[in-house]
Amino acid sequence: MAVPASGEQHEISAGALRAVVTEVGGALRSFTDDGRDLVVPFDLASPRRHYRGSVLAPWPNRTGDGRWAWQGTEQQLALTEPDRSCALHGLVCWQPWDLVERSIDSVVLTTTVWPQTGYPGHLELRVSYRLVEEGPDAGLTWELEATGIGEVPAPYGSSIHPYVVAGPGRVDDWTFELSADAALAVDPERLLPVLDDDGREQLRPVDSTDLDFRGGAPLRGRSIDDAYAQLSGPSAGTARVLTADGTGVAIHWDPQDCPWVQVHTADRPEPEDDRVGLAVEPMTCPPDALRTGTDLRVLERGQSTRSWWRIEPLRGTGAGTRGGAGSETLGLTGP
Repeated sequence: MAVPASGEQHEISAGALRAVVTEVGGALRSFTDDGRDLVVPFDLASPRRHYRGSVLAPWPNRTGDGRWAWQGTEQQLALTEPDRSCALHGLVCWQPWDLVERSIDSVVLTTTVWPQTGYPGHLELRVSYRLVEEGPDAGLTWELEATGIGEVPAPYGSSIHPYVVAGPGRVDDWTFELSADAALAVDPERLLPVLDDDGREQLRPVDSTDLDFRGGAPLRGRSIDDAYAQLSGPSAGTARVLTADGTGVAIHWDPQDCPWVQVHTADRPEPEDDRVGLAVEPMTCPPDALRTGTDLRVLERGQSTRSWWRIEPLRGTGAGTRGGAGSETLGLTGP
């Protein structure tokens, strides 16, 4: 039997919930509820496409020109998004992750970020996935911990990259809800932040724009690849993608830990990939954080930071959403 393109497959289950996590990238290959896809899966025979299910670290999103400076030394990362001349989504998407714990409903993997050209940090990463069928933590909790293990302080940011699926059809058939008051102003060609004279990111209110999903709005006809900020209200830290009958998916996170959310309607030139799922990526820092330093964490040797995200199935009208898990990152407490 041929070895899968994504390496060893780790299947976990709890009642009707099933998930498969891969050795390559420590990624979420599939997640289903009674056979219904909750994320866009990728197959065994080929590498995953468009960062589906990826762990994004030690930075999420884009670093313009892959060029940045750390402690007075210029750094040059490989340009993994050459069309925009950017270094995209970190360093661990294609690394093997080692299995350290596994049970029927959970799995834990680790990998190391070694000092290398363009990135001087040295980190140990630990990713865990845990399924809970019912109750306040229902769904798949996805947790990522990073620990500094080198002599050079390591700059760090993270996110995840699921393309969630509300139900039948594609993005245009669903509605989306996100309580965010502003979006990052970006260069439309490269999607990099527009900075003011002080080098700070500019935000634009979502009021009366196609980017306003407060209270929920249809996705039909809206093309989005934007980073949201100013999460507000009782639903801060929750996004929902829904069909007309209330079936769908909710994503929960700690908005203090991840105050930025990239949302992408998966507009693709390939018909089989175009708008098949909605990428919802709560981030610890904004795009280009290695260059601007905004919300960038710095891990000294022995210091750790931990983030969590939870993907919850919504099973129809009246299903509602449940409370989130905890969080811990440099002083924030959690489970």
